[in-house]
Amino acid sequence: MIICPTCKEEIDDDSRYCDQCGQALLYCNQCGRVGVGRRCTYCGGLMVVPGREAQQPESIASVGYATYGSIRPEDSRQGTQGGMPVLTLANDSLNIRIVAMNGAIIGRRKGPYTQFFEKQAYVSGTHAQLIFKPETGWCVVDKHSSNGTKLNQRQIQPDVEMTLNNGDVLAVANVNLQVIIR
Repeated sequence: MIICPTCKEEIDDDSRYCDQCGQALLYCNQCGRVGVGRRCTYCGGLMVVPGREAQQPESIASVGYATYGSIRPEDSRQGTQGGMPVLTLANDSLNIRIVAMNGAIIGRRKGPYTQFFEKQAYVSGTHAQLIFKPETGWCVVDKHSSNGTKLNQRQIQPDVEMTLNNGDVLAVANVNLQVIIR
């Protein structure tokens, strides 16, 4: 049995659609986990529709999932996504390893990383957003969260883009994440 990433109900392993909510399912082409978005939040693999693995990610958008950024399969080979460096946010003690997607929301209820934060009571439903800009690189924006976002132990103001650097520590409420940029 697998868990639908949309409605959280158990469904058969070989399902292409959730029989509870009807949502089309995407599977990671590397580890096989079910998820949402263009990249697997566990291993960074490409999320694909079963049987259409060779198609471009645009086919994924057509099944109704929100997509973030402009990541193409050929971009992942050189350690970049569409010309941007790969951002990973990690907390090994909480078993969190997120491969960032441009425009993705970090939150307990919204965004492609909800499975990491849904049990973190201090993380807001829509807490922060990850953004890549060619002129500044990866940035984080607090989205008026209840318990705030910190970068290297400094509180960041809502709606202000703060540049992330390799080795920084990003605190989403009480969850510390190591910033890894390659």
